[in-house]
Amino acid sequence: MDFFFPALSAEIDWAQKPQFRDKELAGISHGDVPHSLVADKLVEVRLCDGNAGWVLIHIEVQAQRDVALARRIFDYNYRIHKEHQRPVASLVVLADEARNWRPCIYHYARLGTELSFSFAIVKLLDYADRPDELQASDNLFALLTLAHLRTQQARHDPGLLYAAKWQATRLLYEHGWRKERILVMFDVINWMMVLPEPYQQRYWQAIRGARRERVMFWIGEVEQSFIDKGWKKGRKEGLKEGLQEGRNQGLEQGIERGRKEGAAVLLERQLVRRFGPLPQSVRNRLARASMAQLEAWSERLLEAETLRQVFR
Repeated sequence: MDFFFPALSAEIDWAQKPQFRDKELAGISHGDVPHSLVADKLVEVRLCDGNAGWVLIHIEVQAQRDVALARRIFDYNYRIHKEHQRPVASLVVLADEARNWRPCIYHYARLGTELSFSFAIVKLLDYADRPDELQASDNLFALLTLAHLRTQQARHDPGLLYAAKWQATRLLYEHGWRKERILVMFDVINWMMVLPEPYQQRYWQAIRGARRERVMFWIGEVEQSFIDKGWKKGRKEGLKEGLQEGRNQGLEQGIERGRKEGAAVLLERQLVRRFGPLPQSVRNRLARASMAQLEAWSERLLEAETLRQVFR
């Protein structure tokens, strides 16, 4: 709120701890598809104007241009208000690449009836010409915005993305943030800025070099944590199989399965970022794919303009 919506943030009494109500969004749906609307955050806050009541803030992050966005935000606002009987402020972060697309109002007028609903937005592309400001800011959302913009700008250039990721990683340590924040942000950067395997290995080598210089001494606790998450399940299954079929063989099989699952998760996230929500048929292909297929698709993604080109 301080970074993206500072004027609105000043109206909130931050001495009163906000209450996150995200789980309650599960019951808010639209039409016949219960999961067709999934808001990112729903937070309950108290204002500074002396009002004894609480206000709900609905925050939506939109990564792609969507002509139905304004209507969807209106639907959310109405349904959340109806469910909780409290004022609802809708805020939207636009993370797409269409500079002139700035939906901030839903309006219609028919047969003497008129409805107009407006909401606050912030466009991440507006920060593209302010890299020095983003780098200097101590607000962690400045670094997240910089990482997001650099990822967009790199497009299919893994060398450029590597340089941007390494810069973002070094910035984690220049702000003097506490250890816990650095570890969380490190994980987010690895999720956001996914590199092809050769460049990722180069990245880890740079990390190890910085550790030896005591520049990034916390990284030892989370090195390759993003990949390790995909391996944990495999290691557990491998140990279980090892009790029945031999510890070494079961562990190796489990680790290999975990590597494949981790690679599939990484590729699915990359595909969603590029092309939006995936059809069930594509998710099924990812789940059944071999490691060789996943690697081939990951390489095609660097040059592909459409989802079809990835799986040709």
